[in-house]
Amino acid sequence: MLDGDSGPNTGGMGAVSLPGLISEAMERRILDEVICPTLRAVKDEGYPFQGVLYAGLMITREGPKVLEFNVRLGDPETEVVLFRLESDLARLLASLASGSLAATQPQWSSRCAACIVVASPGYPGSYSTGKIITGLEMSAKMNNIKIFHAGTATKDGNVVTAGGRVLTIASAAETLAEALSQAYRATDAIHFDGMYYRSDIGATLQSVSTTYAPRGTLGTLII
Repeated sequence: MLDGDSGPNTGGMGAVSLPGLISEAMERRILDEVICPTLRAVKDEGYPFQGVLYAGLMITREGPKVLEFNVRLGDPETEVVLFRLESDLARLLASLASGSLAATQPQWSSRCAACIVVASPGYPGSYSTGKIITGLEMSAKMNNIKIFHAGTATKDGNVVTAGGRVLTIASAAETLAEALSQAYRATDAIHFDGMYYRSDIGATLQSVSTTYAPRGTLGTLII
């Protein structure tokens, strides 16, 4: 929840996605050891899966370890993943629904993406709601910024907090450092009483975008 991975665990306070973050060898291990066996197992039990399967993984010295599975897009991972998707998402979903997804090849940007989650005071414990949020219009006008509403509502003409994780501010750029800088700049323009967010999202990875050559491979880390 807090900088340096201190405080209670949460559903995620930010994420980054960049080409080369996961090596081709590790990507192959994830497919061979996690994804494919899971899909084979559910098919063998009479429940062939057709949809979005999100695998939350921890990459250890021994290899990939499964934390959880979700049959939906994850949050805040989706915000950075879709920022790098150059293909038409609607067409991909239509192919998925019709069973022809294998014939498609999604195109990914070589840019890096990052997002920051803004939370209510007290989250992930009890928290109050109804706090007026300001700065959204200013933040949204900044270059390469997308704002996702997670726990918000409208009241008396104002946007107010209505959840624990309130907003996700995402950005994309040629380098991870630039994407993070843009995302934090847009986050700093937003305010509501007691809001907080981590200031170290992607801090240990900012050199990755310059040490790995972009291959179009999709790598995402949630924090």
